[in-house]
Amino acid sequence: MFKKIALLLGLMTSMFFSLSAQAAVDATDPYALVDQAAKQTFARLKADHAQVKSNPDHLRVIIREELLPYVDNRFAAYKVLGNQIKQTNEAQRNAFVDVFTEYMVSSYADALAHFDKQTVKVEPGKAPDGNITAVSVSVKEAGKPDIFLEFKLRKNNKTGEWKAFDMVAEGISLLSAKQSELGGLIRQNGIDAVIAQLREHNAKPLVLKK
Repeated sequence: MFKKIALLLGLMTSMFFSLSAQAAVDATDPYALVDQAAKQTFARLKADHAQVKSNPDHLRVIIREELLPYVDNRFAAYKVLGNQIKQTNEAQRNAFVDVFTEYMVSSYADALAHFDKQTVKVEPGKAPDGNITAVSVSVKEAGKPDIFLEFKLRKNNKTGEWKAFDMVAEGISLLSAKQSELGGLIRQNGIDAVIAQLREHNAKPLVLKK
């Protein structure tokens, strides 16, 4: 199950993030965002394959360059904190956002190591009604059943741009999974201890799994 979730995390990564130095993704349309970013990101992964193989940490570089501009990492981090946010001060919240962001970078980078020949198709949908929407995607690989995913995006009312904050795969919300994992640790050990734990985790080098 962990390997499957890791792969799906990777799929989320590859879906949302563009080669920003080469082409701009239309962040004002969630469907265009997913479609354009998916095509460009797969091209980046293919182009950098040799570099990733020789230096796995290059996957983290790809995530930071291609993913973070299109992820509402503060919103996601606050969702993970949940009611515990009332027990924190501003400095703790900012520190948690930083380490949680790097934690997700590490998770996505690890999952991207599994990518090879998958392709994606964004399913057509209705125009968003409100500032939260979901985009359905099918992931295809020759000789294997399709994987169906749902990506959740949130619109910034000030900028009009959409950003990703969650993915649902086989009925499992990855954000909810992180809430359960980290929320329990925060309640048990306190936010400062969890921040330190995440920093330690983020400092470990990425190792490609065979």
